[in-house]
Amino acid sequence: MSIRFGTDGWRAVIADQFTFANVRLVAQAIADYLRDAGLDRRDVLVGYDTRFMAEHFADEVASVLAGNGIAVGLATTDVPTPALAHAVVQQRAAGAVMLTASHNPPVYLGIKFIPEYGGPAQSDVTAAIEQHIRRLLRETASGQMAVRTLDLAQARRQGLVQPIEPRLEYLEHVLGVVGTARLPRRLEVVYDAMYGTGRGYVPDALDSLGVRSHPLHAVRDPLFGGGAPEPTGEHLEELIQAIRRRPGCLGIATDGDADRFGVVDEDGTYLSANQVLTVVADYLLRVRAMRGSVVRTVATTHRLDALATEHGVELHEVPVGFKHVAAVMRRESVTLGGEESGGLSIAGHIPEKDGILAVLLVTRIWAESGQSLTRLLSAIHERVGPAYSRRVDMPAGEEAKRRVLERLASRPPEQWAGRRVERVSTLDGVKVWLEGGSWWLLRASGTEPLMRLYLEAPERQLLDRMEREVRAELERLVAG
Repeated sequence: MSIRFGTDGWRAVIADQFTFANVRLVAQAIADYLRDAGLDRRDVLVGYDTRFMAEHFADEVASVLAGNGIAVGLATTDVPTPALAHAVVQQRAAGAVMLTASHNPPVYLGIKFIPEYGGPAQSDVTAAIEQHIRRLLRETASGQMAVRTLDLAQARRQGLVQPIEPRLEYLEHVLGVVGTARLPRRLEVVYDAMYGTGRGYVPDALDSLGVRSHPLHAVRDPLFGGGAPEPTGEHLEELIQAIRRRPGCLGIATDGDADRFGVVDEDGTYLSANQVLTVVADYLLRVRAMRGSVVRTVATTHRLDALATEHGVELHEVPVGFKHVAAVMRRESVTLGGEESGGLSIAGHIPEKDGILAVLLVTRIWAESGQSLTRLLSAIHERVGPAYSRRVDMPAGEEAKRRVLERLASRPPEQWAGRRVERVSTLDGVKVWLEGGSWWLLRASGTEPLMRLYLEAPERQLLDRMEREVRAELERLVAG
C-alpha cells in the first residue's frame, strides 16, 4: 500500500484506502513531523468538509494528535478549507489537518495538511510526512505499536481537545480584503453551494454587501446530488438555467470545500476560470492600482502576462499546484495568484486558494462596473488581445506518459499549425510557445491514466487546428 500526498494532499476512495486505520496512521505521521519541526507545543486545528463520515474521521485525527500530547482545536461543524487556513494564521497554530477531497467525486475523501503560514504544504513538508508514513507502515507490519491515541472524551476532559468555530473571524477578514462598503446598487445573485461548506459563509457575506442571494444546493449531501462538487460548466447546468430564468442576476458557485470558484454571467454564459482570472487581475491592477506581481501556473492563461506587462508589474510562471503560487506569495507582494483549475488568492489574504474570496470579488467587480462580465472581458481583449483556451484529457498509461514527454522534450518540433516554435519549456510537462502568442502544454496526470493537454490561441480556428495537430501527434507517439 502507498499513501502519497499529491499537489493538494492525500486522497483515496472511502473504505478502500481511506479507512480509519490509514487516517490514524497519517495523523500519527503528521504528529511526528510536528515533533521533529519543534511545533508540537502549539495547537493544531482539525476541520472537515461535507463528505461522508468526514466528521468521524476528523475525530480520529484529533484523538491521535491528543494521544501525542498535541492540543487540538476541533471544528464544531463542516468548514471551508480557506476558513480553516485563515484560522491557523489568526490563532498562531502549528498547522491544520483538513478532511476533504475538495472537488473530487463523492466516493473520495482525503487529508490536507496546512502548515503554520496558512497555505498549501510545500514538497519538503509532505515528503517528511510521507517518510514517517513509510516508517509507520513498517512498524505496523512488524507488530509494533505505531500509532498513539487518546479517547476523545478523555482528551476533552483533559483540555487537549477544544471546539473551534472560525466562521466570524474569517468572514470579517475576507470582507476586509474584498471591501466592506455596501455595493452601489441593489443586486441579486444565484449562489450554488454544490452541497458544500460554502453554504454557511457566502450568503451571509453577500448580505453584508447588500446583495440578495438565491441559494442552490445549500444543504449537506455527501453524495453531492449524484455528481462531483466541481464548479465547471458541465457541473453547473442548474445554475446556468437558474440565471436564464432570472435575467440580470449573476451566478456564482464554490466547490465542496469552497476553495475553488465558478461563475455564470448574467445572460447564462459560463465563464472559465481563465476568463475570471483575467477580469479580476484587470480590476486589481487598473481600478485598485495594486502593484504587486502576478503569479500563474504553467497551464493558466497568458492574458495575465499581457495585463502584467500593461501595468508594469512582474509575472511569475510556476508549476501546476497552488503550493507553487503560495511559495511566491510568501516571499513577495503579489497582486493576484491564480490557476486555471479555479484557484485564486490576492494581496492581503492568506497564501491559499479561496473560492469564497473569488466569488465575492467577482460580485463586487460586477456591481461597481455596472457591466456584464462578458463585456468587461471584451474590453480587456480590445486592449491586450483576445485569447481562447481549452483543456483536453487523453488516455495514456504510465509508460506511454513517460515516452511521450521524453520524446517531445528531447526532439521538439519546429512548428505547429503553421506557426514557428519560439521556445520549449520543461518546467512542468512540456510547454511549446508559438509565434503570435499561441501555446500548448502537455502534462501527465499524477493520479489517473491520463495526459492533460492545455492550449491557448488568439483565434478559435487556430485553437482548433492546434488541437487537431497536437492530438494526432500524441496519438501517434502513444501508439508507438
